[in-house]
Amino acid sequence: ISKRGEELFPQQSVSKMWVAMTVLDQVDRGKLKLDQIVRITRDDLAVFHQPIRERVIANGEVQETVQTLLELAITKSDNTANDSLLRTAGGPSAVRDFINRKGLGKIRFGPGERDLQSGIAGMEWQQSYAIGNNFEAARAKLTYDQRKAALDRYLADPVDGASPLALVKALGELSKGSLLSSSSTRMLMAMMERTSSGPNRLKAGVPAGWRFGHKTGTGQQ
Repeated sequence: ISKRGEELFPQQSVSKMWVAMTVLDQVDRGKLKLDQIVRITRDDLAVFHQPIRERVIANGEVQETVQTLLELAITKSDNTANDSLLRTAGGPSAVRDFINRKGLGKIRFGPGERDLQSGIAGMEWQQSYAIGNNFEAARAKLTYDQRKAALDRYLADPVDGASPLALVKALGELSKGSLLSSSSTRMLMAMMERTSSGPNRLKAGVPAGWRFGHKTGTGQQ
């Protein structure tokens, strides 16, 4: 049973699942390795929630394995970790190719965290926005009408939109092992069970002792 099941709703960080699946699919096909090192510099920093940012700023750069970045992106919803994985996998086109090859249906993938969030705010991305509260300060300089118009455009036709029915089908295929190898499926499912974000959302309604895998998404207001 569904209501508005075929409509497109913004995914925000829920879309980190598709990046993770794309990466793991490439691991399964021998194009990437879990222990492959990814270099992250200040020029790779994103916006909003990115726990890895302070280490990058303090050290100038960090080097992490693909597997560590997957853990950060899924369990901590780290935007820089996710964008770094996206870059490593070949960019948004690689994720869209995965979604199409697997026949996942009405699931869109946006341009990456930086361009997505700046577009929603009615701005063009500048790398300086990744530092401190620069993004919020620049956004605050826009008029209410400018921000509302940009947000309304996004909500009317979300570039990262997905239908609830497509999401349910895709998660079902993941859990059955139809999308990834058995080892990659187990890895991603376990990461989703370790997700710490959104403790008062869906997870709050799950009885104690149940296994619950999820991925939250939060947008701007």
